[in-house]
Amino acid sequence: MNLRRAKITAVSHYLPERRLTNQELEKIVDTSDEWIVERTGIRERRVVAKGQATSDLGAGAAKRLLEQRGMDASEIELIIVATVTPDMFFPSSACLVQMKIGANSAWGFDLSGACSGFVYALATGAQFIASGTHKKVLVIGADVMTSIIDFHDRATCVLFGDGAGAVLLEPAEEGEQGIIDFILRCDGVGGKFLYMPGGGSLNPSSPETVAKNMHYVHQDGRNVFKFAVRGMADISEQIMAKHGLSASDLKLYIPHQANLRIIKAAVEKMGLHERQVAVNIDRYANTTAGTIPICLSEAVESKQIQRKDLILLASFGAGFTWGSLLLRWEN
Repeated sequence: MNLRRAKITAVSHYLPERRLTNQELEKIVDTSDEWIVERTGIRERRVVAKGQATSDLGAGAAKRLLEQRGMDASEIELIIVATVTPDMFFPSSACLVQMKIGANSAWGFDLSGACSGFVYALATGAQFIASGTHKKVLVIGADVMTSIIDFHDRATCVLFGDGAGAVLLEPAEEGEQGIIDFILRCDGVGGKFLYMPGGGSLNPSSPETVAKNMHYVHQDGRNVFKFAVRGMADISEQIMAKHGLSASDLKLYIPHQANLRIIKAAVEKMGLHERQVAVNIDRYANTTAGTIPICLSEAVESKQIQRKDLILLASFGAGFTWGSLLLRWEN
């Protein structure tokens, strides 16, 4: 079988209107703007309106993408939504997005890879193009992290925000590279450092799980930081070495936006210049599966990315999960 490369033909993002600044958080929890900026690089984040859910953000990004691409939703054949904050356990957020955008010919599913979810989903979607089974795959990274954050816990509530990004995958033309390669990893040993203990089959929802704050994110920041720096940099260097690339070959490195110190440490380890690195954590905080596609969308909008530029995506998240994906921008 001749496998066909997939390429990204459109990208877009959607963010809630409400901004929650560090100064506002100072009134909610014992923290300060100075402390948050110094430790994380975050100045503000977006927060959904009441009743606005992950599928709404995903559908918003998808509608903008369809308009940009000039195509009808009925042309989409598959929708993959990377998220850890689905509207509900079932139906999937992919089904809800499918309904909301009118993609009546598509099937879909959710993918849970935490902060690596979008890279996982992009690699997955590319396989449906490569195998020849589909020609138009919509990949969305979307999370409403404020729905699972304890705003009395200053160690976590300052870190996260809400947002979504989406890309359209289609077959590459003759001579185009598109998505070149990816390396994906997971290690469940790290699960104890970043998790939400309540609500699943292990700890079903009950008055007790609610009283114990088990439906919120729990994080050991020190261990996550240590593993994230090494994991994201190592897997990025691994994929570059595999393809004989040096730092100067990359036009843009798009890392997961969890913490500015993690990004800087990984970038320094890789020998990249700051102009080669996409950063928007100061404005949106950590939107989990949304960070990378939002960064990609903004880079395309600002013309920071041009045709034939070499782009490297890298992520690290709960699980532990991590991965890198190398692509050539062909638009």
